[in-house]
Amino acid sequence: MRLISIDEYNPKLMQLAKPVFDKHRRVLLAAGRTIHPIYLKKLMDLDIRYLFVEDAISFGISMEEMVEVPTWIDATEIVQNAFKTVAQNKEIPIRDLQKLVIRLVNEVSKRKAIVLIPTSSLEEDLREYAHAVNVTLLSLQIAKKLNISQIQLKDLALGTLLHDIGKVLTKNEEDHMFAGFEYLRKVREVSLLSAHVAFQHHEAVDGKGKPRGMREGEIHEFAQLCAITNLYENTLSKEGLPPHEVLEFIMTKSGTVFSPDLVKLFVQEVPYYIPGTRVLMNNGRKAIITKIIGNLHRPYIRYLDTGEEISLASNYTLLITEVVND
Repeated sequence: MRLISIDEYNPKLMQLAKPVFDKHRRVLLAAGRTIHPIYLKKLMDLDIRYLFVEDAISFGISMEEMVEVPTWIDATEIVQNAFKTVAQNKEIPIRDLQKLVIRLVNEVSKRKAIVLIPTSSLEEDLREYAHAVNVTLLSLQIAKKLNISQIQLKDLALGTLLHDIGKVLTKNEEDHMFAGFEYLRKVREVSLLSAHVAFQHHEAVDGKGKPRGMREGEIHEFAQLCAITNLYENTLSKEGLPPHEVLEFIMTKSGTVFSPDLVKLFVQEVPYYIPGTRVLMNNGRKAIITKIIGNLHRPYIRYLDTGEEISLASNYTLLITEVVND
């Protein structure tokens, strides 16, 4: 299995590995089938940009670093319901969110790495909520290295799930951080730490962020964590850049938007190349990433010409030179 851009889909060589859902969580296309050109065009008209497919070169790749799609979709629906409830001036369904936090913490705890499902694999109406889920998953993954308590992990997760809740409370984009903070700090079950994640996630360590122009040392670590995962997820899903390019972009923000220590940790904990990525090696041979075991940046590869699978961690002279899409 691998994740491809919808433009790469070839009905003669590929079939769906995971179903495609609409905004009501109904299955538009089931796994295990090919996509007729008419339906492919409909998916494109819905601006669905990515598909999970099975083909000869990706046989046996499981992508265990990704949360299962039904779990991800369920989480997205819970966040969507919370945002819509708040927009209607009704009481936020905090119990549902707390249960979701526990599920996501458990999902992250059992994985060596987290690979995100791009939100652009869904219809536009769901992406804002799937974005919040992705930011939470990745924030929890990085937070595993911060030696924090389970209570703090849950506070972080609730804050990241709701970091953009202010967008349903104000029409002014510039005010959504403050609006979210003011709302969340009045919810008894939400800690002040979670509220500050929403308040500070657009601050920058050079003092040029929003809304208060705080500097490094003033910004809470969890808010910085939300900020860096927010930028990563948006660049991955909205801009369509591959993970290795997004990480390079993140590194350009070190010392200006993000603290250098956080950037260093982030780059250490996020894989450059996800399973299913086709690459060109420095020996001139093409390969596909098959799995990540141990070293996140030295995965296993399988040569496309022979099918031989090797660990880059055990072959230090072998280097990935570029990602190939042909």
